[in-house]
Amino acid sequence: MKKIILFHGTADKVIVPTYGLGNEKHDYGKGFYLTENVKLAKEWAVCRPDETNGWVHKFEIDIDGLQILDFQKKNVLSWLAELMKHRDASDSKRYRMLSKKFIDKYGVDTEGYDIIKGWRADASYFYIAKEFVRDNIDLDILPELLSLEGLGIQYCLKSEEAFLRLHEINEAIMPVDYSEFNEKYNQRDVSARRKMRELVDSDANKVTNVFSTLFKE
Repeated sequence: MKKIILFHGTADKVIVPTYGLGNEKHDYGKGFYLTENVKLAKEWAVCRPDETNGWVHKFEIDIDGLQILDFQKKNVLSWLAELMKHRDASDSKRYRMLSKKFIDKYGVDTEGYDIIKGWRADASYFYIAKEFVRDNIDLDILPELLSLEGLGIQYCLKSEEAFLRLHEINEAIMPVDYSEFNEKYNQRDVSARRKMRELVDSDANKVTNVFSTLFKE
């Protein structure tokens, strides 16, 4: 057995992770999202602007033998292609035309995986995706952009087997104060955006190997 501890931040005190549920427009589609970082789980529990306190639920899962797709071990373009499957980085006609080509070229077949692991495309990370498809970011600086601020790695449970192995440690539920952790979430986001803009505006960003050039023969 290979058990790991994961956390889920939410506005709900009682949750029942259920296979087949979830929002298709989340980063990796339908599924149940968790993180190994309890501090980030607390921030994500209160990242909404409704000023309500949240909860962090603690889970244990045996991942021995499970098929895990780790986007940190893939080309960063594969991760961006996965985002494009579920979220729109732009509403332009140009983007609609090129995104399908991009997914066909760089996308990963996620069928058969029990868990998908990778960056969480919150406001800051999705800023990167949007700027990339606008041809404002060079491919060479993408990995460095994604490493800024350590904005979070998440696990998305996809298969029925993964859900069967997930068990909540009920006595470990943690209340989350909105005022404290929403501020931390916003500070992290502001800091990340500042560092991202600095890198995008620096000489390191050559803006030559960009989104649209990836399709040229």
